[in-house]
Amino acid sequence: MTDKTRVDDTTSGVPGRGASRSGGQPLAGRVALVAGATRGAGRAIAMALGGAGATVYCSGRSGGGARSDYDRPETLEETAALVTEAGGTALVSVTDHLEPEEVSALVSRIHREQGRLDILVNDIGGEAYVRFGVPLWEYPLEEGLRLMRAALLSHLITARAALGLLVRHPGGLVVEITDGTREFNRDRFRDTVFLDLTKTGVDRLAFAEGHELAEHGGTAVSVTPGWLRSEMMLEAFGVTENDWFDASRAAQEPGSPPAAFVISETPHMLARGIAALAADPGRARWNTRSVSSFELAEHYDLTDVDGSRPDTWRYMREVVETGTAADVTDYR
Repeated sequence: MTDKTRVDDTTSGVPGRGASRSGGQPLAGRVALVAGATRGAGRAIAMALGGAGATVYCSGRSGGGARSDYDRPETLEETAALVTEAGGTALVSVTDHLEPEEVSALVSRIHREQGRLDILVNDIGGEAYVRFGVPLWEYPLEEGLRLMRAALLSHLITARAALGLLVRHPGGLVVEITDGTREFNRDRFRDTVFLDLTKTGVDRLAFAEGHELAEHGGTAVSVTPGWLRSEMMLEAFGVTENDWFDASRAAQEPGSPPAAFVISETPHMLARGIAALAADPGRARWNTRSVSSFELAEHYDLTDVDGSRPDTWRYMREVVETGTAADVTDYR
């Protein structure tokens, strides 16, 4: 795809950044559901869609005074406040997306309150349930199945409940967030059988959804971020948004980020690309495809919040996997 589309800067979704020069909101009148909006990519996507004018339902398990088994401090209410700060409209729904009745109740609420659903983003990832480097025969079965339920089955349950409402109006968009592009994952094993099946399964779900949505004027896309500097990742490496780059360049202290972390990106680059995709009248060109945050940013002429445009998956192929010395700025 060589043509590029410039989309109004309201798709930045970052409070105080990227304010639209025209003051327009390209997603005004559209209704979005972001499943897994508590933190990370989901939070940033909710902010970007709201900042672009959409009414955003922020759903997940961490809200209403309760934490999920992730036991993280972030809440849906905080996400909603950030959406409001970005200039959007947010509604909170504490929902377990593995419970079909709860998901159906949420979709019924959206139908009752808005009469439509235009954008579904499935961002529940299950990262906390991954055991890296454990072969299938040693992997605790229930933990492996919990990963697949959280990061794949929840997407399927949510899509099944929501797509009936989404197809009532042409132009609906489904975004399945996964890890790795179809091309990258095709001939690479993603560390464990359970993780490999889960992440490639989410991509295949988007491919299949796209075929069923096409006749209703809808679009489904599988989108992957690069190496995401989420709250959980920063905390895992003991760094902050202010010092992560220097720490990854040094990469000497035990527990410090690996050197490859220099190619990481904030959740906002992914979020900006998804908001731009949602606002694109020609978004059907992406139907059934697998794309990265870099591809969307390049196509829509967007950047991360620091003005960079990290190309993680090319960096992983050309530098990390080959052990080649390279200037990281060539990939940012």
